[in-house]
Amino acid sequence: MLLRMSTLFLRTLRDDPADAEVPSHRLLVRAGYIRRAAPGGFTWLPLGWRVFRNVERVVREEMDAMGAQEVHFPALLPREPYEATGRWTEYGENLFRLTDRRGNDFLLGPTHEEMFTLLVKDMYSSYKDLPLSLYQIQTKFRDEARPRAGLLRGREFVMKDSYSFDVDDAGLDRSYARHRDAYIKIFDRLGLDYVIVSAMSGAMGGSKSEEFLTPTEVGEDTFVRSAGGYAANVEAVRTVVPEPIPFDGLPDAHVEDTPDTPTIETLVDVARKLFPDEDYTAASTLKNVVVTLVHPDGVREPLVVGLPGDREVDAKRLEAQVAPAEVEVFTEFGKHPELVKGYIGPQVLGAGSESGIRYLVDPRVVPGTRWITGANEQGRHVFDLVAGRDFTWDGVVEAAEVLPGDPAPDGSGPLELARGVEMGHIFQLGRKYAEALDLKVLDENGKLVTVTMGSYGIGVSRAVAAIAESTHDELGLRWPREIAPADVHLLATGKDAAVFEAADALAGELVSAGLTVLYDDRPKVSPGVKFKDAELLGMPTIVTVGRGLADGVVELRDRATGDRRDVPVGEAATVVLAAVRG
Repeated sequence: MLLRMSTLFLRTLRDDPADAEVPSHRLLVRAGYIRRAAPGGFTWLPLGWRVFRNVERVVREEMDAMGAQEVHFPALLPREPYEATGRWTEYGENLFRLTDRRGNDFLLGPTHEEMFTLLVKDMYSSYKDLPLSLYQIQTKFRDEARPRAGLLRGREFVMKDSYSFDVDDAGLDRSYARHRDAYIKIFDRLGLDYVIVSAMSGAMGGSKSEEFLTPTEVGEDTFVRSAGGYAANVEAVRTVVPEPIPFDGLPDAHVEDTPDTPTIETLVDVARKLFPDEDYTAASTLKNVVVTLVHPDGVREPLVVGLPGDREVDAKRLEAQVAPAEVEVFTEFGKHPELVKGYIGPQVLGAGSESGIRYLVDPRVVPGTRWITGANEQGRHVFDLVAGRDFTWDGVVEAAEVLPGDPAPDGSGPLELARGVEMGHIFQLGRKYAEALDLKVLDENGKLVTVTMGSYGIGVSRAVAAIAESTHDELGLRWPREIAPADVHLLATGKDAAVFEAADALAGELVSAGLTVLYDDRPKVSPGVKFKDAELLGMPTIVTVGRGLADGVVELRDRATGDRRDVPVGEAATVVLAAVRG
């Protein structure tokens, strides 16, 4: 195929768009791959659509190769199936809801577990029909409060979502493994650097869950890894729990005046002055943070989280633990006079207390640990308050931030933190959706059994941005050959008619050989502009027919490495084909 820049629907920009926050957004707009249509929604232009379809092709080829079968659902979906699973409510404000002219409720699909489940229920009834894997590549909709970063987080995006259906858990394990292997092949072919991390299932439900993350500083996901091979999304990290400490010999709790201690640091300073023989640090204090949980049915519940004072509450970790409830800042101290702001202690918290407010603690708060914490009086703290002896709690919650150097849960060494973009997520859903929607089949003994399911997603449109994010340089995009919109970017530079004649001939040879050529045949555009456009657009191979033609050579450049070499005009097509085909 020949794409002539003189007629291609393309305008490159020299300046970054004002609303672009990350490199991929800036470059995709500047290079004329996408244009903003609405907040969180983008129009694909010809070159961008070619990249998108190449990503889609790779995903489709590997899904087909693993034995999955493609279907396609509507995006406009009825309320009833999502009501049956509870997600009509649980999705909260992220769901686009609408009503038709007859008053029937619909939604724009954020994901399709319910619809796949009902489809299989409608058509299959025997264990002989399973295992089965179905997938689609389709537009999804989520009402993001703040769409940002271009294609990385929008309100409308394209996903590949697939679902496996098995009679038993052993079958689910096999289906999960096949999908995992397919994902590895997909991301390898796309040229993406990725890390496979343990993850939380969240609102999706299910047990085992892993994410495929592309490491990048602009990523919204934080993950951890150790030198010994442990890797997990920060929400899924489990704290190494210390052993309980015997109560024998521990000092009695005592309340002390601690004026002017609005922060943990000032409290520690006062504590050291009061008891200079004690080696108090921020980790010696028990911080009690009040938040409001907003449940899907609208009920608002105060919650107190107790954690060591050297750590902050990580909102994402807390939200993952309390989902589908959402977390808001607590502002209703006037309704709870027992909560003395800045001096809250566990003595007034938990089931059966005067407040009745649920109290969850960090896993490091184990019986026998001694703490400095609020005395529930202005300007006073209690010292040597012993967990399990002087106070109790309603449960344990993984809500504290993970810090560099924390031990890996599997003992594989200290953790380091990094940021990444989620490219894929695979879940063992189990029977949550099958039970809610009554998906059962007859087993080999003629007994009805509930089908077990897996769910597997890949962000197809997000992959375009992630690849741009991870492969660009200071000059522009640098597409991996598998997904580039063209195999070769051919430039005819200068005003000499012989240059354009030679370039035309070379373009014809390359197209005849089966390559896609982006040909810059614009007659009145300077060489400098053409060179800048070629660097910005990012084809993997750039061929320039220009001044060297007088010496019988053209220039061949590798966009990824920057390597350049001159090749004889007569050999150019052969050399380019060899470079493209490896």
